[in-house]
Order: sequence, then structure tokens, then C-alpha cells
Amino acid sequence: MEPITSTSALAQACDTLGKAEFVTVDTEFIRETTFWPELCLIQMASDELAVLVDPLAPGMDLTPFFELMANPAVIKVFHAARQDIEIIYKQGGIIPAPLFDTQIAAMACGFGEAIAYDQLVARTTNGHIDKSSRFTDWRARPLSQSQLDYALADVTYLRDAYRALKKTLAYKDREDWLAGEMATLSSPETYDMPPELAHTRIKGRIKKPIELAVLKEIAAWREREARNKNQPRGRVLKDDALMEIAQQQPRTEEAMARLRSIPRGYEKSQSGRDLLAATARALALPKADLPVLPRPQVLPEGTGAAVDFLKVLLKIVTEEEGVAAKLIATSDDLEKLATKGEESGVAALSGWRRRLFGERALELLAGKSALVYRNRKVEIVPVPPSG
Repeated sequence: MEPITSTSALAQACDTLGKAEFVTVDTEFIRETTFWPELCLIQMASDELAVLVDPLAPGMDLTPFFELMANPAVIKVFHAARQDIEIIYKQGGIIPAPLFDTQIAAMACGFGEAIAYDQLVARTTNGHIDKSSRFTDWRARPLSQSQLDYALADVTYLRDAYRALKKTLAYKDREDWLAGEMATLSSPETYDMPPELAHTRIKGRIKKPIELAVLKEIAAWREREARNKNQPRGRVLKDDALMEIAQQQPRTEEAMARLRSIPRGYEKSQSGRDLLAATARALALPKADLPVLPRPQVLPEGTGAAVDFLKVLLKIVTEEEGVAAKLIATSDDLEKLATKGEESGVAALSGWRRRLFGERALELLAGKSALVYRNRKVEIVPVPPSG
């Protein structure tokens, strides 16, 4: 199958796809040398039609595609949708809706926390995906037949995988379990982190408020610079360089030149001067305006053991119910639950999560139930009231 290379042909295909109950969608892109992913191919399929779209074709206008993605009458089915949606949101300004992510749905159906597409296809359709073209150059033209076959399989097999998951969700009465996760995928904030929060991506030990102030300022500078130049963050300046600047706080070109992680001569470039200016802005902050260092949580005595009990309980529940633990509670949730109980406000204490796990967790913490090992497995047993 040859890709669509004209806007008129795309509009005709989208008109047909727009009459379907659902459309499976995938994209191929390159982002190793750019900040924003470069969209190289779009794949779509309904029961009646499967198409490949070349967004790099001369004169191609993707407006019909974006209109289809916004059509409220058609369910858009993706697998591991986040990066695909990021591209659509960046280029079209819209987030596909209504949305169905088969990787998230698989979590509710007992397929683990992040099942790969080829594994999902094998387990739900007995199909086989040839992954040999996965990391090829999708910008190259013409695309090879193996690339086109691989790309098309990403949406044709997805139709049956989607049906299988929908059937399982309906059978187990779990169709509403996905609402929170789909809401996160549908939120613009998921794909557009403000530069002021860019420092949260950087791993490293910050000991002083002034160091955090500098890191926030220079990380925001790098984020804006990377976006404006459409370059990866690390190509503008690597994380270890930002950390060293935050700790050493150079005020002059000479001081910056002495830093081990700064490329030679960088301090004399416009970027180097801008970086020094960003550092100076942070250093000029009044003490009262410095950011507060996050304090590591000190858990009350005995909380660690309670968390361990909750982890065992969560494992029992997930194995019994066939659902991924990540969909019910995170490690942070379990710590909050162990320390604050009903007042913790974690998601595990509301809706279906409470019915499945939350109530049993509260009973365990209250001493109303216990975990025992017998018959070569851990069981939950009630504890008789004292007296």
C-alpha cells in the first residue's frame, strides 16, 4: 500500500473513516535531533479502510486528519498514546477525543503494567508483528515495502486487539476503570510543561535554597532555548552542566570556564552569556523569595512495616483480580495510606479501587484482618474482635 500524498486524498479517506465507530491510529516520528518530534508517517484504520499518510509530501495539509481526531462521534484507539498525542497536540492544537489507549486498558485486563504492542497483539489476536523496521529512518523517501508493511500492521492488528479488550472490560464490568487515566492523557498539561517546572526533570542532589533557585532559573532558560531552536535539551546543555552551575554559581565568564562540565569556549558564546545572566537573576533574589527545599518525608515509626503489609495485600488483590498494581496504587499512595489512613485522600480509597483494595487496606491497618501464610500462599483472614 502506498501512502497518501495529497490533501484531497487525505480528505476523502478521513471522510470515510469519520463514518466509523472507531479508528485505530499510530504515528512514526523522529526526535533524536530535535526538541519537537518530526512527524514522518500517520497510520489509520477502520473496518472498511486502512491508510498510510505521508505528512512530508509537498503541499500536504493535515487539517482533515486533525478534524477527524476531534470528531466526537469516532473513538480514537491508540496503543501507548502519549507520544502520538504529543505530536498531534503540537501540530494540530487538539487532543484526540474520545480516546482509548489499549496499553492502559490492558492494565485493567490482567496484561501487566506496560505491555508492548507486539505482545498484546500476540496474546489477543495470535498475530505476529515484524519489528525489524521499528528503528529505521522514517524520514527517508521512498519508504521501503517492509517499512510500509510494519507501519500498516500497527493499526490493522490494533482493531482486533481493541475489540478483545473492550469485550473483556465489559465482561468484567471494568469499563469505567479507565476514566482517570484517559483524563490524564486528554489534559493539555500532560504535553506542555511550563519552563518554570523544567528543573523537576533533572536528577541530582540540591542542598541549599540558593542552589535550587539557580537550577530553576537556568533549567527554564534551557527549556526555552531548546524549544526556540528546536534542539534536544541535552544538545543545548547537558543536565550535569546545569547541576554544576547550580552548585558553583559562576558570576563571570572566567568562573564558568573553570567548570568541568562546560564545553570549552561556551562561556564566550551568546548562550554562555545568557546562562550567566540567568544565574545572576537567581543570585539577586532576596533571601525571603528563595524557593523552599522539599523536605524528605520522615515516616512515623512502624510505617515501613505497614507499607510492606500493604504491598503484600496489593499483590494479592492484583493476582486475584487480574489487574496491574499501578492502576490501583503507587508506592507513594501506600505510604500516605499507611500514615494517614482514611484521611490520606489517595485514589485507592474511592470508586472501584476502594471496593477492590481500599476497604481491605483500611481493615488491615485497623487490625481487623491479618495476613497469614498457609498452604504455600499468603491469605487475608479476619481477626475476631477482642473481648
